[in-house]
Amino acid sequence: MDRVGAKRGLTLTVAWYSLVSIFTSMARGFWSFAGLRFLLGAGESGNWPGATKVVSEWFPRQERALATALFDSGSSMGGAVAPFLVLGIYFRWGWRPAVMVPGVLGFLWIICWRWLYRPLASHPRLSAEEREFITAPPADLSLPMQHAERTPWLGLLKLRQTWAIVAAKAFTDPVWYFVADWFPIYLVAKGISLRGSLVAIWIPFLATDAGNFFSGWLSGVLIRRGWSLAAARKAFVIGGGIGVLLLIPTVFTANVYIITALFALSTFAYGCFTTIANVLPADMFENTSVASVSGISNTGSGLCTIVAFLLVGLVSDARQSSLVHSFDPILIGAGLLPFAGMILVLFLLRMPKPAS
Repeated sequence: MDRVGAKRGLTLTVAWYSLVSIFTSMARGFWSFAGLRFLLGAGESGNWPGATKVVSEWFPRQERALATALFDSGSSMGGAVAPFLVLGIYFRWGWRPAVMVPGVLGFLWIICWRWLYRPLASHPRLSAEEREFITAPPADLSLPMQHAERTPWLGLLKLRQTWAIVAAKAFTDPVWYFVADWFPIYLVAKGISLRGSLVAIWIPFLATDAGNFFSGWLSGVLIRRGWSLAAARKAFVIGGGIGVLLLIPTVFTANVYIITALFALSTFAYGCFTTIANVLPADMFENTSVASVSGISNTGSGLCTIVAFLLVGLVSDARQSSLVHSFDPILIGAGLLPFAGMILVLFLLRMPKPAS
């Protein structure tokens, strides 16, 4: 993304994973299916770095959090809508068309993207005043900034702010993937019937979207009212890290309404935290390095999620064989993980002391 630009980069990555999704319908066994899913993930990984780069190009700092919330909420919206599309196709025509049709939709997106998107420097309807407003250098240096030209990856890995962003993603995203993929299983483990609690399964997704938009909107409001950039961002890192702790009390109840309410508050807090995690690369790096830092942080998130899911499976199996609540230690860990990430982010984002 940093080398070829967001327009060409997102075109290539969406075309890549759309083709792979179509080719998945031709899989003939486990290994061909697994290989195609690996290639699908390799293409999809470009979405967040590309979107973060677009936000960095097109929005001033006081508006970036809300713009980030908008694209980040798309994953939750898509996750909520996709089953209605995919399951309808699956039950009518089988699994092969169900993976082919989403791939075709990707090419429709590319047509819209190529038609609508223009780089900031060449957009025909942008006035000189608007361009200057967007590209004005930051007067607020309350966060440690990296102002150099595009920095090689090894150089980025030497910076505290890179590791702050990695911690923000790596310590929060596994919790979200747990909620998204395991929440129905968790309800069943609590003795709750899914048939009567379908609405409850939707609520964490809606709460996450609400947290995305709330933090994005309010962070911008705080900046416009005189808060420093650092304070406006760290407020939601702190609120998010503390709020996700509300997952822990769910181990003490089997009431579906209480569990749903606690998960809703926790995922709302996660939505606040993850919006800031996604906007930090645009806050602290020049546009020539934004996508690279975003990609590094998402790699950390992916690796931590792999480890977390292996542990979830091992712990739940071991607890289930002992005839005890299989998810209790997992929920405690899920509540503590973003809190630990919050502490790391606050530590790593401290401004360096001026030289005496």
